[in-house]
Amino acid sequence: MMTSVRMDKWLWAARFFKTRALAARACELGRIQSNQQPAKAAREVRIGDMLRVANDGGDFQVEVLLLSDERGPASVAQTLYRETEASQQLRLKVAAERRAMKQFEELPAGKPSKRDRREIIRFRGRA
Repeated sequence: MMTSVRMDKWLWAARFFKTRALAARACELGRIQSNQQPAKAAREVRIGDMLRVANDGGDFQVEVLLLSDERGPASVAQTLYRETEASQQLRLKVAAERRAMKQFEELPAGKPSKRDRREIIRFRGRA
C-alpha cells in the first residue's frame, strides 16, 4: 500500500492535467497549493491532504481520498478525490458568468459595410 505519491503524478492520475509535464509546470507557476502552502511537483501527496488546483477547468478545492500514480479511466480518477461544496458552487457560478459574458462579446464577421461605417461615425459623434 502506498503512503504517498509525487504531486505531479497524482494530479496527472486524477486527470486534472493531460500530461505530467503540465502538472509539474502548474506547480512551478504556483497554481497548486497543498494545505494552504505552494506545492512543488516533487511534494508528497498523502490521504487527507487538502489541495487547491487552478487549471483550465476552473479553481478546484479537493480532499485527497486515494493515492494513485497510474492514470486510468475518468470514472476511476474521480474516486481519488472529493471536491468541497464551496468549490463546486463557486466553479458553477464562474462558468455561468463566463457563458453570460459570451453573449455580449459577439463581434460581426468581416469589416463594416459603408452603411455600417456611417452609422459608427454618427454614433461616435463625428459628423
